[in-house]
Amino acid sequence: MNKKLQKYDIQAAELFRSSNEAILSTVSKKFDGFPFGSYVTYVSGRNRAIYLYASDIAEHTKNLKNNPKACITISRSKDEEDKQNSARLTIMGKLEEVLGDKLEDCKSRFQKFLPESKKYSQMHDFKFYELKTENIRWIGGFGEIAWLKKDNWISEEPRWKDREEGMIEHMNEDHSNVIFSSLKGQHAVEDRHAEMFAMCIDGYFTLSNKNLFFIKFDKPCLTPKEVKDELVRQANEYRSLEAN
Repeated sequence: MNKKLQKYDIQAAELFRSSNEAILSTVSKKFDGFPFGSYVTYVSGRNRAIYLYASDIAEHTKNLKNNPKACITISRSKDEEDKQNSARLTIMGKLEEVLGDKLEDCKSRFQKFLPESKKYSQMHDFKFYELKTENIRWIGGFGEIAWLKKDNWISEEPRWKDREEGMIEHMNEDHSNVIFSSLKGQHAVEDRHAEMFAMCIDGYFTLSNKNLFFIKFDKPCLTPKEVKDELVRQANEYRSLEAN
């Protein structure tokens, strides 16, 4: 991957991780193939999987059961910015219901990030869906436009998956200074009580004053060693910001 595409890929991943709201476009069953857009919440997997929790009676669910092709658009802009120059990410693919061994892990991660979704679990018509990525379009602003490499967005589960809880516990107990300095360095937030909340191949989520902040890595990390090396790199980069 050339340096420009690598830069765009990291920027796109950061936007993807930093939000849980999107516009879902499906192909309308009722209105003869017209695109149908609806607001949804989503949760990202440890890899770059996208999970939705949808009711059978929702219009977009009726659409996807007729035609699984869908598109999710995520955007971000600040009030003072030119809206047309805002960052946005469009991911196209096919929506499939999450079944089998993967279901419990998906449910656990979804409810960890969006705990209010637990109340819908009592309703039997709600199901989890994953968007199987086919195409990714990134717009970072004027002139920063590219189709990103599909292979980077359908990566396998990281090899540290079964060690995630232990890695989080270790960081919170023994390296809280690294979490503090990285949070300050990337988000200008100072919180001595901030804790690592969850991990993904692109970085980790920090919980601070009931708010989640995404701490990005410089590259995807699929092995425990890659994660360790990236955390050490961040510790060195932000060492001057550590709490006294």
